[in-house]
Amino acid sequence: MPNTRAAIFDMDGLLIDSEPLWRRAEIAVFKSVGVHLNDKMCRQTTGMRIDAAVQHWFVRYPWEGESPQTLVDELVLRVQEEIARSGVCMPGVLQTLDHVRAAGWRIGLASSSPRSLIDCVIEKLGIAGYFDACCSALDEEHGKPHPAVYLTTARLLGVPPAACVAFEDSLPGIRSAKAAGMRVVAVPDPERSDDPAFVIADLRLNSLCDLSYATLSAL
Repeated sequence: MPNTRAAIFDMDGLLIDSEPLWRRAEIAVFKSVGVHLNDKMCRQTTGMRIDAAVQHWFVRYPWEGESPQTLVDELVLRVQEEIARSGVCMPGVLQTLDHVRAAGWRIGLASSSPRSLIDCVIEKLGIAGYFDACCSALDEEHGKPHPAVYLTTARLLGVPPAACVAFEDSLPGIRSAKAAGMRVVAVPDPERSDDPAFVIADLRLNSLCDLSYATLSAL
């Protein structure tokens, strides 16, 4: 069988430098309902589905008026506008995608973001031609760290989970891919790179720029 291996990528914070955009949007939108977040608080929900992140704060700081779903919609729209205006690739993304394609692997995307944002990012970065399957955890019953979105992506790629390598920047994402039975390359945010919890990854990089063709082949 050709293409017996696959690489599956997270999106936010791994392919696109969108985490600062998310934090800026979250701080502004939650402030509108009287919930005052800061950057450190926003990092607590990195890697979660947006509906789970909103619920996380609703449980802790219940507000009146706007429904949680209304805030989800406002956040998605605001982040989509930010990405369309100023979204940029993370370092090493195109090089890594080229390495994976040259190795003959299939390529998937497994994101916690909704499909509208996935489409926005792929268009903004001009990378649509690389992907054989793109999946949103919002289409699953459970989001990361549940393995559902990774298992669905592997199934659509036609590659067994054990033959997939996941690329992730967040702990929920790493746990999701490991629970799916995949090997994981972690590329954490520099502010979290010393977190000992990242030891569960099979390989940890400072940047995708550090991934060579030889390292990929060894995986």
